[in-house]
Amino acid sequence: MENTPLHTLQNVFGYDQFRGNQQDIIGAVHQGEDALVIMPTGGGKSLCYQIPAILRHGVGIVVSPLIALMKDQVDALAQFGVRASFLNSSLSWEQTQAVEQALLHNELDLLYVAPERLTQDKTLQLLSQIPISLFAIDEAHCVSQWGHDFRADYLKLNLLKEVFPSVPRIALTATADQRTQKEIVERLSLQKARQFKSGFDRPNIQYRITQKNNARLQLLKFLKIEHANDSGVVYCMSRSKVEAIAEYLSNEGFNALPYHAGLSADLRQHHQERFLREDKIIMVATIAFGMGIDKPDVRFVAHLDLPKSIEAYYQETGRAGRDGLPSTAWLAYGLQDVIKLRQMLESSQGDETHKRAERYKLDAMLGLCETTDCRRKTLLNYFGEQAPEKCGNCDACLTPAETWDATETARKAISCAYRTEQRFGVNHLIEVLRGADNEKVRQFNHHQVSTYGIGKELNANQWRSVFRQLVALGYLTVDIDGYGALKLDEKCRALLKGEETLMLRKDLQLKESSKSKREKHSANLNPEDTQLWEALRSLRKQLADEQGVPPYVIFHDATLMEMVRFKPTSDDELLAISGVGASKLERYGEAFIELLAEQQESDSDNKQDYERDEVYALFNAGMDVGMIATQRGIKENAVYFHLSEAIRHSQISLRDVIALPENAIAEIEDSLLCQDNLFESHFTYEQAQQMLGHQYPVGILRCVRAAILAEQA
Repeated sequence: MENTPLHTLQNVFGYDQFRGNQQDIIGAVHQGEDALVIMPTGGGKSLCYQIPAILRHGVGIVVSPLIALMKDQVDALAQFGVRASFLNSSLSWEQTQAVEQALLHNELDLLYVAPERLTQDKTLQLLSQIPISLFAIDEAHCVSQWGHDFRADYLKLNLLKEVFPSVPRIALTATADQRTQKEIVERLSLQKARQFKSGFDRPNIQYRITQKNNARLQLLKFLKIEHANDSGVVYCMSRSKVEAIAEYLSNEGFNALPYHAGLSADLRQHHQERFLREDKIIMVATIAFGMGIDKPDVRFVAHLDLPKSIEAYYQETGRAGRDGLPSTAWLAYGLQDVIKLRQMLESSQGDETHKRAERYKLDAMLGLCETTDCRRKTLLNYFGEQAPEKCGNCDACLTPAETWDATETARKAISCAYRTEQRFGVNHLIEVLRGADNEKVRQFNHHQVSTYGIGKELNANQWRSVFRQLVALGYLTVDIDGYGALKLDEKCRALLKGEETLMLRKDLQLKESSKSKREKHSANLNPEDTQLWEALRSLRKQLADEQGVPPYVIFHDATLMEMVRFKPTSDDELLAISGVGASKLERYGEAFIELLAEQQESDSDNKQDYERDEVYALFNAGMDVGMIATQRGIKENAVYFHLSEAIRHSQISLRDVIALPENAIAEIEDSLLCQDNLFESHFTYEQAQQMLGHQYPVGILRCVRAAILAEQA
């Protein structure tokens, strides 16, 4: 049997080729080198230690903090015929003995073990009796004392180098900024390890951050319109909120399950197993859930509370779209989130150095929320990675936020906090600015201060937006001991003196008419959606004429625009559109759903041609096959198929697509030309693949055949 990483990949795990730098990582560990691997979730980290463990002599020891998931990981490997087991506290004495005997009799390829068990003298004594192929330290960021997933037992893992100096070690994580990477190297004694960084970008995830305004209804609308039949995770900060949101979604018809540390271990395990094994399950959870969850089709991760850091946000959102298909990371946040997190931070037991580090991380998270630049660029830059100015798949790129000169408005807000002696929270300050006449304002004589009533041009929600951004940007701070009072920061001095201007996000409709907004939306429609837009307007006009009423009485433009965007195909989906109530659903639902269905059927007829044209356009723009597949959310073989059609019709050349040496192309040509039915429509590639030892994907063979056919035409 051939004993190479590629052969193991293809014949054990069933994949045609390695992704990214998997081959280099596996090669290094296979040769006995240490390695540090930074690879995004879904990038194939597990194969980087599983394949060397199978190929090298001895058993691979996988250190993992995820006791609850070890059985699933072992069961998954068993499906591939890999001999794997685990040692943790869930096993009985008899089961533990059986695993240890299998280990001693060389009957295992991989053994999963928790760090606290691995560092016990008994376990070390057991491992000293067997040949060990490698140590894989999964979730290596848990070693960082500054991290959000710190596990004290990870600090003891540096003993592996001392006790087993000749055994290669590979540490892996999806979440590590520069500081955490340095800490992993130091604490695990990996100074001589080769470092492999695959990049943090998850191009299939669409990042969206919205202002919190009735978060429950915002979440419900997001789910009903975009993910009504999908599996996903909703993160909340507190256990009580987890319970409340799970119950709320269940009452709305979703299969939602709670998960937090306050539930019994059996119930948590039961809910986790249902999430992993069933479709259309929504897990409503605290951050206690998610690490190591290997469910590929999680289509969304929603946050109803602000994560403490970009690292936490990246790791939690990374649980979506492990299969590479389009997925959504949706976050709703508001000023109260900022106040709550700052209160938690300042009241924590950490020393000042720790608090300073946590403030930096929270400020970076706030910066991500408030940025008007591309979210993905901001996210990747935080991890020290360069990124294009625009990604095209985040809310900031898809619907760019407007900014406005808020210099004078900010001065009013800051002055109001100062004139009221920096003793009050945002709601009272807004009442003073808007000139409210109530008992509290009069009790403190705030109707007499100079800032009373100077902010009537903005409504309360608009003022909340201003205060939220001023806190996020550091002009105002939250007085933890003063029950959330807003205090001036030194940073505001230059603004008050007129030495700087301030541009804020226009995330609320300041002085913008609904008409101009509707016109702006319709102007941005693509040709296919423009056709649907006109058809919906025509139907609306017809129904309005029959009743002798203006068209807007049937549906407003904004409602039709949501139909264009979300294309509902059922009563429930149409009912989730803003402006469609039960009565209008009963009156007009059938007509509009029928029109939308007809339009989608027409669109599907043109889908193949559209996909082909998109592939050509991206190829001509300089993208390679892998980049096109990622951008379009399709498989590489599908990209090769479309490009082979272009080669066959002499629109592009084979050498433009395939970067292989001439002798390799000649070898492929020979394997194809020896078949009698090369020019037949029912030609298959199996015989050629066998002759070539399955070393090339079928898409490459298809392109070479297309070039041969083009020459014969």
